[in-house]
Amino acid sequence: MEKVAVIGGGSWATALVKILSENKSQINWWMRNADDVQHLINYRHNPRYLSQVSFDLNYVKPSTDIQAVVASSDWVILAVPAAFVQLALADLPADAFAGKVIVSAIKGMIPRENILITEYMERAYAVPNSHQLVIAGPCHAEEVALEKQSYLTIGSHDMTTAERFCALLRNRYVKANPLDDLDGIEYCAVMKNVIALACGIARGLNFGDNFQAVLVSNAMFEIERFLDSIMPIHRDLSGSAYLGDLLVTAYSQFSRNRTFGNMIGRGYTVKSAQVEMNMVAEGYYAVQSIYELNKKLQVAMPITDAVYHILYERIAPAVEFEILKDKFR
Repeated sequence: MEKVAVIGGGSWATALVKILSENKSQINWWMRNADDVQHLINYRHNPRYLSQVSFDLNYVKPSTDIQAVVASSDWVILAVPAAFVQLALADLPADAFAGKVIVSAIKGMIPRENILITEYMERAYAVPNSHQLVIAGPCHAEEVALEKQSYLTIGSHDMTTAERFCALLRNRYVKANPLDDLDGIEYCAVMKNVIALACGIARGLNFGDNFQAVLVSNAMFEIERFLDSIMPIHRDLSGSAYLGDLLVTAYSQFSRNRTFGNMIGRGYTVKSAQVEMNMVAEGYYAVQSIYELNKKLQVAMPITDAVYHILYERIAPAVEFEILKDKFR
């Protein structure tokens, strides 16, 4: 039986536990909140997220002891918001992940350091790239809970390890395939949340479907320019790990980044939108990291610039989008 640690108690962590446990893996599930752990033990479901999903406790072992959870697992899935990764892992020694495979299910970057999760794990815990994977969509946790047909791409520099993990995920409603573009997939997952914020802002400003279609198509050029600047290899961005993941995040009712952007476009402040959502929109932190990285790269990124100006410089969304719409083709 494969032993898999899942770090995080949110909706995506919950969906991954559902997939893996139904495939009879042993899941060591770390959650920070002791009451949530006890609720899971008593009632077999997460009280905060996807509460309709019931877990078989023969395969799912919830715990607040992150050291024990990691030590007793061969695979470690990180599924907490990027802004809280350092806090979540703070109690672990530097050699905690020796010999283990780390799987990032995080679509964000470490704030202020402006580095990917895989880069952070290599720097802070000496986890080599060959022992790291990233999970890309298109796949929403809410649709996994409903057992809708879903697709996952596992990015890696080691296709054998990626295929082994894909085998743990595949079932009647989940298809999973490996792809040898770990860095490109990870950056694209960050960027698609920034674009989803822009799509939400446009919707909040009452721009229509025509504009959103042009916004998303121009976003693909922006993502391509950025990826080619930071890591130039041949990649087909029309694939599901790139364009597919962007589309589901830009258009879906389940996209928290789109929802957050919509609230900003309707006139909410950042603080009030965060309070009302009570969930983390990764794009809020990601846009600052991408914007700071691009100060060195100097890539033309008008959508990223517009979102950053709105969220961090408090420029009125209507003003920014009036400028932005003239930059599209």
